[in-house]
Amino acid sequence: MPRLPLTLVALLGLAASPALAVTPQFGVGAQYDTTHVYVAPGDVDAFVKSFLATFGGASTKQVTATVTPTPSSTTSQLLRTPVGAVSLFGFKTPIPYPFGAERSGYLVTDLDKAVAAAKSAGADIIVAPFQDPIGRDAVIQWPGGVNMQLYWHTTAANYPALTTIPENRIYVSAERVAAFTHDFIAFSHGKVVSDDPKAPGIEIGRPDETFHRLRIESVFGRMTVLVTDGHLPFPYGRDTTGYETSDLNATLDKAKESGAQILVEPYQSGDRRAAMVEFPGGYIAEIHTVAAK
Repeated sequence: MPRLPLTLVALLGLAASPALAVTPQFGVGAQYDTTHVYVAPGDVDAFVKSFLATFGGASTKQVTATVTPTPSSTTSQLLRTPVGAVSLFGFKTPIPYPFGAERSGYLVTDLDKAVAAAKSAGADIIVAPFQDPIGRDAVIQWPGGVNMQLYWHTTAANYPALTTIPENRIYVSAERVAAFTHDFIAFSHGKVVSDDPKAPGIEIGRPDETFHRLRIESVFGRMTVLVTDGHLPFPYGRDTTGYETSDLNATLDKAKESGAQILVEPYQSGDRRAAMVEFPGGYIAEIHTVAAK
């Protein structure tokens, strides 16, 4: 019997799960979603300087707060750039479990209903809803061990649309990719826009091979799902976000001039030219340009 493409398998699974398909949409928009970055307190200022010099934008005022449900203390600030936002933490105390493993924060319109929808779609609730200084949060985990934070603000934010939408870069195994894709699409009301079973291996540091790559779009933004056996050369798998810029060379020059290190020099894959960068404090990001169609 011929094997069905993963995209079709996911769609058939959704069609067979009407309770999931009719779940309300709780997302707000990609400009309200952030990558969570944890650095040592001594690296906070250097990271802020380098990240903003590379992408532009500005930071909110740094505060010291407890952002976990158990006692802790961290500096906290939001870096907003035209290509995506970062929630930056510099913990002064040990970081309570499981914080630090969540890759991103998604703003939702109703936290309790969004958590219930995520659970109904297949996510585990690994940190139940709790209060923070500006709202409420929870941490969820999707099949494949993908942790994300959902959050809600007491005072609604109003941010302009991004110039380009960053991509959440998810590394999963072949055994869990179908479950992850099905469950996340059910929650996000997203869609698979690309499903390439033979994507160029250069994208994961294995240029002589191919691998399975999917791309998903939803109200929460873009997502690239990289299906691997975990045999990844550094720094692949350490990157959580990919940022799209109009001029890769100019962006990399700004990164280098502001203290970042180029870990993977630019390479071409299809219509995308990309590189890997490490910012002060150890945050690793993919940066790319996409050829105009």
